[in-house]
Amino acid sequence: MYKNKFIKILVLLLFVVTSTVHSQESSEEHKPEEKSIKVEIKEYINHHLLDSYDFSLFSYTNDAGEHVYIGAPLPVILWDGGLKIFSSSKFHHGETVAEVDGNYYKVFHNKIYKTDAEGTITLDDHHHPTNAKPLDFSFTKNITVIFLVGLLMLFMFSRMAKSYQKNNLMPTGIGRLLEPLVLYIRDDIAIPNIGEKKYKKYMSYLLTVFFFVWIINLLGLTPLGVNVTNNIAVTLSLALITYFLTTFTANGNYWKHIFWMPGVPWPMKIILAPIELLGTIIKPFSLMIRLYANITAGHIVLMSIIGLMFIFKNWIGSPLSFGLAFALSLLELLVAALQAYIFTMLSALYFGMAVEEHDDH
Repeated sequence: MYKNKFIKILVLLLFVVTSTVHSQESSEEHKPEEKSIKVEIKEYINHHLLDSYDFSLFSYTNDAGEHVYIGAPLPVILWDGGLKIFSSSKFHHGETVAEVDGNYYKVFHNKIYKTDAEGTITLDDHHHPTNAKPLDFSFTKNITVIFLVGLLMLFMFSRMAKSYQKNNLMPTGIGRLLEPLVLYIRDDIAIPNIGEKKYKKYMSYLLTVFFFVWIINLLGLTPLGVNVTNNIAVTLSLALITYFLTTFTANGNYWKHIFWMPGVPWPMKIILAPIELLGTIIKPFSLMIRLYANITAGHIVLMSIIGLMFIFKNWIGSPLSFGLAFALSLLELLVAALQAYIFTMLSALYFGMAVEEHDDH
C-alpha cells in the first residue's frame, strides 16, 4: 500500500516538473537560452567521455571573455621526421595551434594533425581530415591513469607481501583491507570455477584484473573525469588477455570437445565444430562489450540527470534531479565493483572450461 502511494507521489512530482519545463520551453523569452543550455550539456557529456591530452577539473570565463582552465597538462610525444616532445598546454585545450621546431600541430576531434600556422584542417567528402597525422605516443589522461593504477597496485601488493613475511603470515596495515578480497577471489571465484589443482597459475591474473577494473571504475566517479573503460581498446586488451590465456593453456579435452565432440554423430560434428570454434571468439567479445557499455551508459545517465538541474530551473526539478543523481552515484559504486567481479568471474569460468578433465564414459 505504501509502495503504491510512493509511486503515485513520484509520478505526480514528475508530472508537475514536466509541465513546468514545457511551459518554460513554450515561452519566447526563454527559448534561445534553453536551447543553448541543452547544447552545452550535450557537448560537455561528449567531451567528458573522450580521452584528452590533459587533466581538466573545471573551467570558467574571466572578465576579459577568455576561457580559464584549471587542471594539469601532460607530455605530448610525437614522431614526425624525428622525436617531438612538448607540453599539451601549447594546445590550450584544443583552442590554439602548437608550434614545435617549425612544425604546426592541432588537436581535431581528439587527435593530433599536422597543419599550418592558421590551424587549417582539410576535410574530404566524408568529413574526415586529410591532413598528415604524426605517430602519436603521447601520455593521454587515460594512459596516465593506467600507469598510476599499475604503480598503486604494485605498491599495495608489495606492502602486503612484506607484511606477511615480517609477521608470520599475519597481514598488517593495508594487508588487512586486501586480504578479505584476495581470499574471496580465491575461495569463491577461482577454486569453484577452475578447481583446486589448477587455480594457482591463474590467481595472479584474476587478482590483477579484478583490482585494476575496480580501481579504474572508482576513479571514473571522481571529478578527474577519468573514463578509461570507455575506450574500447582498453576493454579489448583485457578481453584478449583472457582469450590468449584460455587458448594457450587449454588441454586436449578442451579442443576435443570443440572440434570432435564425443558421443555426437560425425555429420553433426562437422556442423557443430565451426559453431564451437566461433564460440571461443564470442566469449571474450562479450567480455569486451559488457565492460565497455555498462560504465559508459552509467556516465551518460548520471551526467544527463545532473544537467537536468540547469534545465528545470524551479524549486521542484532541481532538488529532484539532485536526489536522483545522488542515488545513481551510489548505484555506480555498486556497478564499479560488480563489473570487476563479473569480468573476473567469467574469466575464471573460461579458464575452468579450458583445463577441465572430462569423463566421457
